[in-house]
Amino acid sequence: MDCRQEEIVTGLLKSYQEIGGINHFDGTNLPSKHVIAILCDDLLHLLFPGFYSEEAVSADELPLAANELVANVRSQLSEEIAHSLRYKNGDGSGSKALAQDYCCKFLSKLPEVRCVLQTDVEAAYEGDPAAKSYEEIILAYPGLEAIAIQRAAHELYKMGVPLIPRMMTEWVHSRTGIDIHPGAQIGTHFFIDHGTGVVIGETCVIGHHVKLYHGVTLGARSFAKDEKGNPVKGIKRHPNVEDHVTIYPNVTVLGGDTTIGARSTIGANVFLMHSIAADTLLAVGDQDFRMLDKSKKRAS
Repeated sequence: MDCRQEEIVTGLLKSYQEIGGINHFDGTNLPSKHVIAILCDDLLHLLFPGFYSEEAVSADELPLAANELVANVRSQLSEEIAHSLRYKNGDGSGSKALAQDYCCKFLSKLPEVRCVLQTDVEAAYEGDPAAKSYEEIILAYPGLEAIAIQRAAHELYKMGVPLIPRMMTEWVHSRTGIDIHPGAQIGTHFFIDHGTGVVIGETCVIGHHVKLYHGVTLGARSFAKDEKGNPVKGIKRHPNVEDHVTIYPNVTVLGGDTTIGARSTIGANVFLMHSIAADTLLAVGDQDFRMLDKSKKRAS
């Protein structure tokens, strides 16, 4: 087949005119996925100094290194926030001063984020007998990286900054396989063991000392719709998990009115759409297994 670039470009331009909803031109700049990825990596350097550096960082060098990194993050993040605010306003307007104010407020929250992350490291060390040191957890545990970025993104989410918080958590989702919406409210001493396939929805409220295993979904039931058939936004859709709860692999808990009571344990493979009281042990009971009769399937 003769491949002519002019014909390819003509076909694409035609599709750009005919297919809407997945184009963005003649509008404001959107936040850059590339820049957000760089910023997330820089934030991990700020949150865990010395752990993400290729060379050892001495205590004497730390003030200079922190100043340089904060200046870099401040410059790039304020620009990306400005893009997101212009998108939110819809008319291209957006104040650089407001974006810088949001950025400064965000950066000033990082010491508080670090205090909570220390409890997450403690929870991982205490909750996993395979963990040999805090260093191993910070360097090798995907759950810690996922919650670190989510806790940072959550601060921007609370300020009402559009797009960027979700871009941040999706960046770490692509790295870890752990999908935590930036809107989720998560208490201290949070530990995700193994982690692959964990999904935590936007309106989840999770207490302190909660432990999740891989494959856990804290999700929404079927969505409420308005009179025009559009999904209703901004309502409580995801479950609550109270303090000292453990949820084992491949559990699915759905619904905004579902609450897992404190100190409860949910065994593997449970599917749950109703609340359970505190101090409950819930496990899958005996199941009936049926073999597929392939001969009948072929005959039909």
